[in-house]
Amino acid sequence: MVAYTTAPGDAEMGLEERIVVLVEKKSTLGQIWKVSMALLIVALCLGGVLLCAWYWSGKPELMTQSGQTEALINKVTAETTDPHSTLRRISSKAKAAIHLEGSYEEDDETSQNQLEWRSGQGQAFAQGGFQLENNQIIIPQTGLYFVYSQASFRVSCSDGDDEDGAGKRHTPLSHRIWRYSDSLGSKASLMSAVRSACQNTAQEDSYTDGQGWYNAIYLGAVFQLNKGDKLWTETNQLSELETDEGRTFFGVFAL
Repeated sequence: MVAYTTAPGDAEMGLEERIVVLVEKKSTLGQIWKVSMALLIVALCLGGVLLCAWYWSGKPELMTQSGQTEALINKVTAETTDPHSTLRRISSKAKAAIHLEGSYEEDDETSQNQLEWRSGQGQAFAQGGFQLENNQIIIPQTGLYFVYSQASFRVSCSDGDDEDGAGKRHTPLSHRIWRYSDSLGSKASLMSAVRSACQNTAQEDSYTDGQGWYNAIYLGAVFQLNKGDKLWTETNQLSELETDEGRTFFGVFAL
Protein backbone atom coordinates (compact mmCIF):
# COMPACT_ATOMS: atom_id res chain seq x y z
CA MET A 1 0.00 0.00 0.00
CA VAL A 2 1.42 3.31 -1.13
CA ALA A 3 0.96 6.30 1.10
CA TYR A 4 0.59 9.82 -0.31
CA THR A 5 1.44 12.98 1.48
CA THR A 6 0.58 16.50 0.62
CA ALA A 7 3.46 18.79 0.17
CA PRO A 8 3.18 22.36 1.40
CA GLY A 9 3.47 23.58 -2.19
CA ASP A 10 0.54 21.45 -3.26
CA ALA A 11 -1.62 22.76 -0.43
CA GLU A 12 -0.73 26.31 -1.26
CA MET A 13 -1.43 25.67 -4.92
CA GLY A 14 -4.85 24.19 -4.19
CA LEU A 15 -5.78 27.08 -1.92
CA GLU A 16 -4.64 29.58 -4.47
CA GLU A 17 -6.70 27.93 -7.17
CA ARG A 18 -9.79 27.94 -4.95
CA ILE A 19 -9.30 31.62 -4.15
CA VAL A 20 -8.96 32.45 -7.82
CA VAL A 21 -12.20 30.65 -8.66
CA LEU A 22 -14.10 32.38 -5.87
CA VAL A 23 -12.90 35.84 -6.85
CA GLU A 24 -13.76 35.23 -10.49
CA LYS A 25 -17.31 34.12 -9.59
CA LYS A 26 -17.88 37.16 -7.39
CA SER A 27 -16.74 39.50 -10.16
CA THR A 28 -19.15 37.90 -12.64
CA LEU A 29 -22.17 38.34 -10.35
CA GLY A 30 -21.28 41.97 -9.73
CA GLN A 31 -21.09 42.71 -13.43
CA ILE A 32 -24.45 41.08 -14.07
CA TRP A 33 -26.04 43.12 -11.28
CA LYS A 34 -24.54 46.36 -12.58
CA VAL A 35 -25.70 45.65 -16.15
CA SER A 36 -29.22 44.83 -14.93
CA MET A 37 -29.44 48.06 -12.95
CA ALA A 38 -28.19 50.07 -15.91
CA LEU A 39 -30.79 48.51 -18.22
CA LEU A 40 -33.52 49.19 -15.66
CA ILE A 41 -32.51 52.85 -15.36
CA VAL A 42 -32.40 53.24 -19.14
CA ALA A 43 -35.86 51.65 -19.45
CA LEU A 44 -37.30 53.97 -16.80
CA CYS A 45 -35.79 57.04 -18.47
CA LEU A 46 -37.08 55.97 -21.87
CA GLY A 47 -40.54 55.35 -20.43
CA GLY A 48 -40.54 58.80 -18.82
CA VAL A 49 -39.56 60.47 -22.08
CA LEU A 50 -42.29 58.64 -24.00
CA LEU A 51 -44.86 59.54 -21.32
CA CYS A 52 -43.93 63.22 -21.45
CA ALA A 53 -44.02 63.25 -25.24
CA TRP A 54 -47.48 61.64 -25.25
CA TYR A 55 -48.79 64.07 -22.65
CA TRP A 56 -47.60 67.23 -24.39
CA SER A 57 -48.67 66.02 -27.82
CA GLY A 58 -52.22 65.36 -26.56
CA LYS A 59 -52.54 68.46 -24.38
CA PRO A 60 -53.28 70.99 -27.18
CA GLU A 61 -56.08 68.78 -28.46
CA LEU A 62 -57.41 68.43 -24.94
CA MET A 63 -57.29 72.20 -24.46
CA THR A 64 -59.02 72.73 -27.80
CA GLN A 65 -61.79 70.32 -26.93
CA SER A 66 -62.18 71.95 -23.53
CA GLY A 67 -62.41 75.39 -25.14
CA GLN A 68 -64.97 74.19 -27.67
CA THR A 69 -67.05 72.60 -24.91
CA GLU A 70 -67.00 75.80 -22.86
CA ALA A 71 -68.00 77.87 -25.89
CA LEU A 72 -70.86 75.47 -26.64
CA ILE A 73 -72.08 75.63 -23.04
CA ASN A 74 -72.01 79.44 -23.12
CA LYS A 75 -73.92 79.46 -26.40
CA VAL A 76 -76.58 77.06 -25.15
CA THR A 77 -76.92 79.04 -21.90
CA ALA A 78 -77.40 82.27 -23.82
CA GLU A 79 -80.03 80.69 -26.04
CA THR A 80 -81.98 79.06 -23.22
CA THR A 81 -82.40 82.41 -21.46
CA ASP A 82 -84.57 83.56 -24.38
CA PRO A 83 -87.62 81.28 -24.86
CA HIS A 84 -88.45 82.99 -28.15
CA SER A 85 -85.03 82.14 -29.61
CA THR A 86 -85.10 78.59 -28.26
CA LEU A 87 -88.56 77.80 -29.64
CA ARG A 88 -87.66 79.40 -32.96
CA ARG A 89 -84.52 77.21 -33.22
CA ILE A 90 -86.32 73.99 -32.27
CA SER A 91 -89.31 74.57 -34.52
CA SER A 92 -87.07 75.42 -37.50
CA LYS A 93 -85.66 71.87 -37.35
CA ALA A 94 -89.07 70.21 -37.23
CA LYS A 95 -90.53 68.66 -40.38
CA ALA A 96 -93.75 70.62 -39.96
CA ALA A 97 -93.73 73.92 -38.09
CA ILE A 98 -95.15 77.42 -38.08
CA HIS A 99 -94.01 80.48 -36.15
CA LEU A 100 -95.96 83.73 -36.28
CA GLU A 101 -95.24 87.27 -35.12
CA GLY A 102 -98.00 89.33 -33.49
CA SER A 103 -99.08 92.74 -34.71
CA TYR A 104 -101.70 95.19 -33.50
CA GLU A 105 -102.49 98.70 -34.67
CA GLU A 106 -105.13 100.41 -32.60
CA ASP A 107 -105.98 102.88 -35.39
CA ASP A 108 -106.08 100.20 -38.10
CA GLU A 109 -109.69 99.47 -39.06
CA THR A 110 -108.70 96.18 -40.74
CA SER A 111 -107.45 94.75 -37.43
CA GLN A 112 -111.07 94.37 -36.25
CA ASN A 113 -109.91 94.97 -32.69
CA GLN A 114 -107.88 91.73 -32.51
CA LEU A 115 -104.27 90.62 -32.43
CA GLU A 116 -103.13 89.78 -35.96
CA TRP A 117 -100.67 86.96 -36.65
CA ARG A 118 -98.32 87.35 -39.59
CA SER A 119 -96.08 84.89 -41.43
CA GLY A 120 -93.22 85.52 -43.83
CA GLN A 121 -91.78 88.55 -42.06
CA GLY A 122 -89.07 88.89 -39.43
CA GLN A 123 -88.55 85.48 -37.81
CA ALA A 124 -91.98 84.21 -38.83
CA PHE A 125 -92.23 81.23 -41.20
CA ALA A 126 -94.40 78.24 -42.13
CA GLN A 127 -93.37 74.85 -43.50
CA GLY A 128 -94.54 71.24 -43.73
CA GLY A 129 -98.11 72.01 -44.78
CA PHE A 130 -99.06 74.53 -42.08
CA GLN A 131 -101.33 77.33 -43.24
CA LEU A 132 -102.50 80.62 -41.78
CA GLU A 133 -106.11 81.34 -42.76
CA ASN A 134 -108.37 84.01 -41.26
CA ASN A 135 -105.82 84.56 -38.50
CA GLN A 136 -106.03 80.85 -37.57
CA ILE A 137 -103.42 78.06 -37.81
CA ILE A 138 -104.61 75.03 -39.79
CA ILE A 139 -103.15 71.68 -38.64
CA PRO A 140 -101.83 69.71 -41.68
CA GLN A 141 -101.87 66.13 -40.31
CA THR A 142 -103.13 64.20 -37.31
CA GLY A 143 -100.45 63.75 -34.64
CA LEU A 144 -98.71 65.19 -31.60
CA TYR A 145 -97.90 68.88 -31.67
CA PHE A 146 -96.27 71.38 -29.34
CA VAL A 147 -98.40 74.53 -29.22
CA TYR A 148 -97.00 77.75 -27.75
CA SER A 149 -97.67 81.46 -27.58
CA GLN A 150 -96.57 84.55 -25.70
CA ALA A 151 -98.20 87.93 -25.24
CA SER A 152 -96.15 90.80 -23.79
CA PHE A 153 -97.72 93.87 -22.20
CA ARG A 154 -96.72 97.29 -20.94
CA VAL A 155 -99.34 98.81 -18.67
CA SER A 156 -99.26 102.19 -16.98
CA CYS A 157 -99.72 101.76 -13.24
CA SER A 158 -99.78 105.40 -12.21
CA ASP A 159 -102.26 106.40 -9.52
CA GLY A 160 -104.11 108.89 -11.66
CA ASP A 161 -107.70 109.91 -11.04
CA ASP A 162 -108.86 109.25 -14.58
CA GLU A 163 -111.22 106.34 -15.06
CA ASP A 164 -109.18 104.86 -17.90
CA GLY A 165 -106.10 104.65 -15.71
CA ALA A 166 -108.02 103.02 -12.88
CA GLY A 167 -109.56 100.54 -15.30
CA LYS A 168 -106.13 99.50 -16.58
CA ARG A 169 -104.85 98.96 -13.06
CA HIS A 170 -107.72 96.69 -12.03
CA THR A 171 -108.29 94.78 -15.30
CA PRO A 172 -106.15 91.62 -15.35
CA LEU A 173 -104.14 90.58 -18.38
CA SER A 174 -105.35 87.43 -20.13
CA HIS A 175 -104.16 85.30 -23.02
CA ARG A 176 -105.85 82.16 -24.38
CA ILE A 177 -105.43 79.63 -27.20
CA TRP A 178 -108.59 78.21 -28.74
CA ARG A 179 -109.08 75.04 -30.78
CA TYR A 180 -111.84 74.07 -33.15
CA SER A 181 -112.08 70.45 -34.33
CA ASP A 182 -114.70 68.78 -36.49
CA SER A 183 -114.54 65.81 -34.13
CA LEU A 184 -115.59 68.05 -31.26
CA GLY A 185 -118.11 70.10 -33.22
CA SER A 186 -117.34 73.22 -31.17
CA LYS A 187 -114.43 75.31 -29.97
CA ALA A 188 -112.50 74.39 -26.84
CA SER A 189 -109.87 76.19 -24.80
CA LEU A 190 -106.42 74.58 -25.07
CA MET A 191 -104.56 76.87 -22.67
CA SER A 192 -105.14 80.15 -20.87
CA ALA A 193 -103.55 82.35 -18.24
CA VAL A 194 -104.52 85.45 -16.28
CA ARG A 195 -102.13 87.84 -14.57
CA SER A 196 -102.48 91.06 -12.62
CA ALA A 197 -101.76 94.09 -14.74
CA CYS A 198 -100.12 96.12 -12.00
CA GLN A 199 -98.33 94.12 -9.34
CA ASN A 200 -97.12 97.25 -7.55
CA THR A 201 -99.88 99.82 -7.13
CA ALA A 202 -97.45 102.27 -5.55
CA GLN A 203 -95.28 102.39 -8.67
CA GLU A 204 -95.30 105.76 -10.36
CA ASP A 205 -94.85 105.66 -14.10
CA SER A 206 -96.34 107.08 -17.26
CA TYR A 207 -96.18 106.58 -20.98
CA THR A 208 -94.95 110.12 -21.41
CA ASP A 209 -91.69 109.09 -19.74
CA GLY A 210 -91.48 105.87 -21.76
CA GLN A 211 -92.03 103.77 -18.67
CA GLY A 212 -94.60 101.20 -17.60
CA TRP A 213 -95.17 97.91 -15.88
CA TYR A 214 -93.88 95.15 -18.17
CA ASN A 215 -95.34 91.68 -18.04
CA ALA A 216 -95.62 88.64 -20.28
CA ILE A 217 -97.93 85.63 -20.43
CA TYR A 218 -96.43 82.47 -21.89
CA LEU A 219 -98.38 79.32 -22.83
CA GLY A 220 -96.96 76.03 -24.07
CA ALA A 221 -97.93 72.32 -24.00
CA VAL A 222 -98.20 69.15 -26.11
CA PHE A 223 -101.53 68.14 -27.66
CA GLN A 224 -102.96 65.44 -29.89
CA LEU A 225 -104.46 67.34 -32.83
CA ASN A 226 -106.38 66.22 -35.89
CA LYS A 227 -105.95 67.16 -39.51
CA GLY A 228 -107.89 70.32 -40.26
CA ASP A 229 -108.04 71.55 -36.65
CA LYS A 230 -107.95 75.32 -36.27
CA LEU A 231 -106.03 77.19 -33.57
CA TRP A 232 -106.30 80.86 -32.70
CA THR A 233 -105.72 83.21 -29.77
CA GLU A 234 -107.77 85.62 -27.69
CA THR A 235 -106.08 88.45 -25.80
CA ASN A 236 -107.44 91.38 -23.81
CA GLN A 237 -105.98 94.86 -23.30
CA LEU A 238 -104.71 94.90 -26.87
CA SER A 239 -103.75 98.56 -26.62
CA GLU A 240 -101.16 97.58 -24.02
CA LEU A 241 -99.51 94.88 -26.15
CA GLU A 242 -95.80 94.98 -26.98
CA THR A 243 -95.25 93.57 -30.47
CA ASP A 244 -91.69 94.73 -31.22
CA GLU A 245 -88.62 92.46 -31.42
CA GLY A 246 -90.50 89.18 -31.13
CA ARG A 247 -92.15 89.91 -27.81
CA THR A 248 -95.52 88.52 -28.92
CA PHE A 249 -95.62 85.26 -30.93
CA PHE A 250 -97.67 82.15 -31.72
CA GLY A 251 -96.50 78.82 -33.12
CA VAL A 252 -96.92 75.05 -33.50
CA PHE A 253 -94.50 72.29 -34.49
CA ALA A 254 -94.90 68.56 -34.99
CA LEU A 255 -93.24 66.06 -32.66
